[in-house]
Amino acid sequence: MNSSNCSSWEPLVVKGVLLTYLGGLLALGLVLNGLALWVLCWRLPRWTETRIYMANLAVADLCLLCALPFFLHFRETSKDTPLCQLSQAVYLLNRYMSISLIMAIAVDRYMAVRHPLRTRRLRSPGRAAAVCAALWAVVLGSLVLRWFLDVQDGGFCFAVRSGRNTSTGVFSLLGFYLPLAVLVFCSLQVVTALTQRPKANPGQVEATRKASRMVLANLAVFVVCFLPFHVVLTVHVALGLQTCALKTAIQITSRLSDANCCLDAICYYFMAKEFKEASVSTTSLRAEAHKSKDSLTVTLT
Repeated sequence: MNSSNCSSWEPLVVKGVLLTYLGGLLALGLVLNGLALWVLCWRLPRWTETRIYMANLAVADLCLLCALPFFLHFRETSKDTPLCQLSQAVYLLNRYMSISLIMAIAVDRYMAVRHPLRTRRLRSPGRAAAVCAALWAVVLGSLVLRWFLDVQDGGFCFAVRSGRNTSTGVFSLLGFYLPLAVLVFCSLQVVTALTQRPKANPGQVEATRKASRMVLANLAVFVVCFLPFHVVLTVHVALGLQTCALKTAIQITSRLSDANCCLDAICYYFMAKEFKEASVSTTSLRAEAHKSKDSLTVTLT
């Protein structure tokens, strides 16, 4: 069954559910990320490393949500037009920018928890902004390269792409699997470090437990949202399959990955709250024990 028959093969109920889901996702995502961006940029007293990362993440999620309806429209038309290419470029840029920023937040959190004194001079709002700028440049540059290679292979728009596409595989490998490995490593290291902290009082124990749970929850959300799509896409690229069932699986898992735009705002709000409590508890403990200002500098505010 070729790709031209896929739209008629796909059950109408699936399309109806996806459209309903997409409408709710857009409404909720725009509200949550718009609110998060407003709070991050105008309501907090000072810029911190994580605040900069989270502001960039909110921008990326908002841009992805705004591009999603146009991207889906052009996937249905199956026409490789310049506007279709632009829609997919904006969509993919912000999807993999979100993934990269989640990785950057995990690395920053790992440095603050595991090596607070050694990395104190390395962590600053200015350096965080530079990291974000570098990530935007790298993701955009890789996207331009992918566009050039895909055009040579017969089209940049997903709906008209056919056959096995090596550039897509490389882009997905570096754009997802590498950040996934970094995120898993950093999250497990942070949880281990938090559980090994000396517990002086029940409040500090509970704050540490909550912070550990939020780290694992963020990791679980990332895996659940992004892993199914990239596994299906890897199968598609590796085997060069063009079945309608596989195309439907790609569409469904891709929409699942879009849910991360809403969950980011929720997860990182609670992450900031729980880590702030854990940071305050640990700061008080160290102040009493060492009479110094050395503390756990996980200031996710």
